[in-house]
Amino acid sequence: MDATDHSNPLNLIQAAQHGDQAAYQSLYDLYVEQLYRLAYGVLLDALDAEEVVQDSLGYAFRSLSQFDPALSSFRSWLYTITISRCRNKRRRKWLPTFNLTTVVESLASGEPRPETLVERQGTQDAVLQAMGRLSPKLREAVAIRYFDGLTYREMGDVLGCSQKTAESRIRLAHEALFKILTEELDVLPENLLSYEQTR
Repeated sequence: MDATDHSNPLNLIQAAQHGDQAAYQSLYDLYVEQLYRLAYGVLLDALDAEEVVQDSLGYAFRSLSQFDPALSSFRSWLYTITISRCRNKRRRKWLPTFNLTTVVESLASGEPRPETLVERQGTQDAVLQAMGRLSPKLREAVAIRYFDGLTYREMGDVLGCSQKTAESRIRLAHEALFKILTEELDVLPENLLSYEQTR
């Protein structure tokens, strides 16, 4: 198989294991933004998220021989590593109250229309402020589910729990966010808190 065929992550992994530096770079480029969204969603701190992502990718690249595609997807494997390092970071550092001036990737995919930018930014700030008040387990669940769209089964793999437990954590997170946004922050973003057990 041609090691320069970078259309499949497994090809990249195989090439990287044989010392192909371009493959390492391609793996980095493919996953760095996804991992940053995840880490930011859990930690709500840009610098901490960047540090965790670099640490996670560095560890993953040094440990490629431990990845088994029969057990999980490469993305799930990377997410498991990243969540573990987020937990370590959280244990080492007390996280301050969310800073509303911090810019985060949009929870929705794609670019917003110009007329919705101001409204969305206000909603996003409120949601992220509310997320900062969730328990660590619920915040992890929300970050994994919505910052990169993992299914409940994939969530269970990453978090080391059953699919039902992953669904339950999302349900509890929705309930908690609803309470915070409506009762304490007086915000209720449209369509944000609908809960569907679809995947």
